[in-house]
Amino acid sequence: MQRIISGKHIILLVIVAAIITASGAYIEGSVEPQHPVEIAALEPGSTVLKGQDVIDESRVRSVPLILHPDYILDEFNYMDPGNLLQAVLTGAVHVPISEMTSGMDPSGRSTVDGPGVLRVSGNKLVVQEPPVFLWAYKTPYTYGVKRKNGMDIIENGRKVKFVPADSISNSTVPHRYKSVNRIKRWFRRADEGDEIVLDYQLSNFSDGRLPVPPARIEELFGEEVLEYMENYPSGSPVVVYTGGYRKVQVSTAVSYLGSYPQYDDNKRAFNARAFAAAWNGTVIPPGSEGSGKETVRFTASRDPKAPGGYASHGSCPPARALRAVVTDAGMPLPRGMTWEFHAVLFGFNPATGIKVRNTGRYPVLIEMWTTGSGAGTTIYARIYRLEPA
Repeated sequence: MQRIISGKHIILLVIVAAIITASGAYIEGSVEPQHPVEIAALEPGSTVLKGQDVIDESRVRSVPLILHPDYILDEFNYMDPGNLLQAVLTGAVHVPISEMTSGMDPSGRSTVDGPGVLRVSGNKLVVQEPPVFLWAYKTPYTYGVKRKNGMDIIENGRKVKFVPADSISNSTVPHRYKSVNRIKRWFRRADEGDEIVLDYQLSNFSDGRLPVPPARIEELFGEEVLEYMENYPSGSPVVVYTGGYRKVQVSTAVSYLGSYPQYDDNKRAFNARAFAAAWNGTVIPPGSEGSGKETVRFTASRDPKAPGGYASHGSCPPARALRAVVTDAGMPLPRGMTWEFHAVLFGFNPATGIKVRNTGRYPVLIEMWTTGSGAGTTIYARIYRLEPA
């Protein structure tokens, strides 16, 4: 015989459901919501790659299953047997990741293309997309400090190890920027307590993200960024990521070496080529000041008028070309230069001593090259503005 549910039973069920709902609302309202930082596996401001797990699942809170039965069907719980078993045995279910995050899949992995950045926005943990142009600065990270019988290795302000003098080698000290032979020469000549920079980080990012230590630069931004850093001096701006952009030619210039045999035209041609090589491919972000490569070398010619009696003659013709494209692009006269025919000031290295300041809105790319040889060398320069596509 079919049992008929009376009106009293229906009313009782409605009252019980209302009590449960009200109790759940009261409990949830009286408990402080979980802060997004609590579930982060990384510090906010960290650089995050697509597919990287940024959630610590062990920190995700659980709530009574009776209050949120729908949570059991969320992918975060439904696809994890451990979460399902917990819900069955304890009656408590994890709050879905999607309720507390953005820019991630239901399991807490970044879905953002390129080097995103982990942020807290409102009540959510968010992986933000990188800007079209992202840059940072090459700054010291690892030092060697001379001690009586060896070197202290200091990383990010903390001593990590001591290397005895007779154990300095490729396996004991960082040597990407300075060869082991150079480090050993420094050690022999240095006084106790002297420091030498051994490795560099990327810091002061244009979007405010956390510094990136040397060991993670290639992983996060690629080998090309690391190679660029190796060529430019400490403090240089380094563009680490570019989204869609176009190159817009802004200005061009041509300069001719000419003949001044008293300074040796072959040496002058060498320096002209060196100047072009030092500046070719240099990218300067907006609001930044950049120089040429520090890995390019110049040769000196005897000049009684120069400090010390020698100068890098042959640098002025390419410097005039660089000066022309920079100022035609609306930027100020580079530091280390004059408006005179002899464009490079005495005492300034033609690559690292000259500084170009980008006062525009977008990064600029400098291209320089030469043709011909000897006194017949011709120098070309161009500046491109890199604009979002």
